[in-house]
Formats: sequence, structure tokens, C-alpha cells
Amino acid sequence: GAQYNRALVQRGNINIWLSESAISKWQNTEKHGGRGRSNYYSDLAIETCLTLRAVFHLPLRALEGFVNSLLTMMDTSLQSPGDSCLCKRRKTLDVQYRNSAGKGFSDIVVYSTG
Repeated sequence: GAQYNRALVQRGNINIWLSESAISKWQNTEKHGGRGRSNYYSDLAIETCLTLRAVFHLPLRALEGFVNSLLTMMDTSLQSPGDSCLCKRRKTLDVQYRNSAGKGFSDIVVYSTG
């Protein structure tokens, strides 16, 4: 009865955490030294977006809106990479998703080290 109903409700509960260091590294500050413009968004930002895309099965344009709404709720002035940026950059990154035992995600934690 009641415990089963609570378990069903809990399935829809998800927490998304971006550490202060991840937020501070959202935009790329390094220059690549080659021709052309350096990437505006860090690999971390692109990987975060692509992970959210995999979890929520979003097309790239919807993902952009979703990430912008999350960043707004977190009271940051950051913006999501656009769909064309995500499309280009996803080809250059090997994003690994960790989901133990196929249970589905309940917490998504984004942090930056180094």
C-alpha cells in the first residue's frame, strides 16, 4: 500500500548537483594555440549537457532549454551551449555514463577536480 506508493513517487525524484568548481569551470579559459577560435565552453560543460541528454532522452534543442532552466534555478548567469556546439563537440568527447545495475538515475553530481 502506502510504502509502495511512496516508492513510486520516489522514482520521479532526482537531484542535480553542480559543485562550485564545476560552475567556475563551465566556460573554457584555456587557449588551444592553434588556428581558429578556442572553444567557449569547457569539456566539463559539454559532458554535463550530454549526460543530462542521455538521462532524460532529450533532443539537442530541448536539452539547451533544459540546461538553461537548470542554470537559472541555480542562480547563475551561465548559459547552455547551443545545439550546434553540442553536436560538434560530442564527436570529439568520449562521455562515460555510470549507472550501476540499471536502476536508473536518482542523483546526478557534477564536480571538477584539478
